[in-house]
Amino acid sequence: MKLKRPIVLATLLLLQTFVYAQSPVQKLEQAYKVLSTDQQAKYALTSLCVLDGNTGELIFGRNENIGLATASTLKTITSATAFGILGKDFQYKTTLAYSGTLTNGVLKGDLIIVGGGDPTLGSWRYAQSKENEVLNQLVKAVKAAGINKIEGRIIGDDSAWGSSTTPLGWTWQDMGNYYGASPSALSWRENQFDIYLKPNAQVNQPVTLVKVQPAMPYLQIVNELQTGAQGTGDNAYAFLPSFSSIAYLRGTWGMGIGKNSIAAALPDPAYDVAYRLQDTLKRLGVASTAITTARKLKADHLPLPTSVHELASISSPSLSQIIYWFNKKSINLYGEHLIRTLAWKAGKPATTANGVDIVINYWKEKGIDKNALNIVDGSGLSPATRVTTYAMANILFQSQKEPWFADFYKSLPENNGMQLKSGSINDVSAYAGYYTAPSGKKYVVVININNYSGSGINKKLFKTLDALK
Repeated sequence: MKLKRPIVLATLLLLQTFVYAQSPVQKLEQAYKVLSTDQQAKYALTSLCVLDGNTGELIFGRNENIGLATASTLKTITSATAFGILGKDFQYKTTLAYSGTLTNGVLKGDLIIVGGGDPTLGSWRYAQSKENEVLNQLVKAVKAAGINKIEGRIIGDDSAWGSSTTPLGWTWQDMGNYYGASPSALSWRENQFDIYLKPNAQVNQPVTLVKVQPAMPYLQIVNELQTGAQGTGDNAYAFLPSFSSIAYLRGTWGMGIGKNSIAAALPDPAYDVAYRLQDTLKRLGVASTAITTARKLKADHLPLPTSVHELASISSPSLSQIIYWFNKKSINLYGEHLIRTLAWKAGKPATTANGVDIVINYWKEKGIDKNALNIVDGSGLSPATRVTTYAMANILFQSQKEPWFADFYKSLPENNGMQLKSGSINDVSAYAGYYTAPSGKKYVVVININNYSGSGINKKLFKTLDALK
């Protein structure tokens, strides 16, 4: 037996040397095989595309030319296109104006908040965009103009983008919740609000609606939530389409849940910002007769004032700052604003479809097959979007050459020790971004699995990508 020990040790050393000597392609091949034959992937479609980060050469590809639902990895394409067309310093503008005449402090006309497509107005993420800061600026402008009384309306002008809001392909279950908030030319507070809840002491008993924050007396909420068993967590959904005045809460809210609220989509942000301004002015002694929106005026066959006098304008953070949060926190609303902005700035109606056409044609001119980009929204929330991992990887590769790339790269979250944007919707999980190995070798990586079963798939995707380490 003593004679065999050196032979065993030598064999182990040879095997170890072989493992270390494996190329990235060999390691990726083995890792991908493990993933694709996993029980969770039995009925799934899995794709992996890895490009050389310096040359763009395809290092490894499996199903890389099959269109898959992208989930939020689509945000990388929307971001890159926005940077390329709008520029990293682009800013939105919201205007406060009035119509009619102003005499001795009395405005015989309307005060109008004119939306310019800013998705950050009233957002808590930026110092200059916080709700109180914006309202203070608007009130200051009213006071500076000497307006002490408004014998007219406060109008939230959301007319620039029309009344079509929700992108085609979004599901009914998503629309009323914060992550399914629809875009508006006059968005406000990221088009969301909070509903505070308290579970019952018994399962299958009604959940108590504690409060709505901020208070929204113009919105009726029908609470049909039931208390779920301990450990079942948050399965509560708001069903609240755009411009509706009634919301339904359905699903379950688990006993012992570690939070006390859900965030729902604000159905009419233009109305809400007008409501907040009217309320603020009223408390300061400046009364007005009514609040409305451009959409409501149109529905009532009433004209929107066109002869106006500008009082103030509010600029958004730069596009670089917006995209930073867009990708870091995967804010779907921002994606839908950006896609419509691309159309709007091109002089076309600000629809999702027009924005999508601009995205596809932009990359077609850079050599990407338009048939590999079957896009229907700007955020990836729609399961109808289909993009190949090879097309997405090529867009990521080309983005490295652009002057805005540093800001784009900085916006991507760190996942598994790599700069990867994640994406997740029902039975879809994906990652897209960049990795620099300890050796200095650079890679562009896109991995995507559709129709997987069970939970915990992300760990297995990461293990596959570990073949590059």
